[in-house]
Amino acid sequence: MSTTPPASPPAKTRAHISQELDQSRRNGPLRQIQIPPCPELLSRLRTVMAQAEPDLNEIARIAASDVAMSATLLRMANSPVHRDPQAQPCTTVGQAMTRLGLRETAALMTGFLLRNSMPVNNPHLARFWERSTKRAIACAFIARQLPGLSPDLAHTYGLFCHVGMPVLLQSVRGYGATMVEAAARIDRPFIATENANHRSDHAVVGALLIRAWDMAPELMSAIRLHHDFESLGDAAIEPEVHTLVAAGLVAEHLMRRHEALPEDMDWAANRDAALAWLHIDMGEVEAWDEQLRPLLDEA
Repeated sequence: MSTTPPASPPAKTRAHISQELDQSRRNGPLRQIQIPPCPELLSRLRTVMAQAEPDLNEIARIAASDVAMSATLLRMANSPVHRDPQAQPCTTVGQAMTRLGLRETAALMTGFLLRNSMPVNNPHLARFWERSTKRAIACAFIARQLPGLSPDLAHTYGLFCHVGMPVLLQSVRGYGATMVEAAARIDRPFIATENANHRSDHAVVGALLIRAWDMAPELMSAIRLHHDFESLGDAAIEPEVHTLVAAGLVAEHLMRRHEALPEDMDWAANRDAALAWLHIDMGEVEAWDEQLRPLLDEA
């Protein structure tokens, strides 16, 4: 007797993801979660960068409005990665911007403003923003090796990929213990433990923040799906979303190699699918590992 195979779950298209977020906020476990507002300086920076010809003077004013942010730009501009040994050190924000370039300046400012909008003073998220910065650098590096993927979008994806974690830690009782349990378990993925304990996970919350901050819709989809590898390649989902998710998996692998950590469960289970989508092989990943290490050392 013939049997009908079970129906595949519906693809998590952008519309489906938005409906899911709405449902979670109205009736689900995220009713009481507190999404922090987008920092004013970050909103101003995004507005300027969205222009066809960004106003460099306005970007310099935004950078100079925070002494620590200015110091971050100067430190990076004077680092060995950017400084010619024969050149004089940068001493002003304008000089730092010229040496770094517009896109890297904006990326550094975005990371600084995000980090300071959600300070993480909790042992469960030690080094969270440091690792987010490294993930962003790795994602942007990978995007530059691939056709058609914006390094700026990839950098933002890497920076915001796990932003749901500090939001959950600040809003949900017991989430710190869940993080410890999820990291220790080898029988199921991290988000499976989050969902078992809280009926939601950091991928959903991260997508919620991206939508609340009115950021790129493909960014919202990619962050929502960054652990949903069964969706990789689904024709109903935008190709750029798949590329971000696959590139992010490779970036996480390269970060772990840089930190001398063992392969994680996501990489072991989904490496082949991610490499196939990106049309690369492990030889290229090995080469990227060598090229990326100096950049991660400076992060």
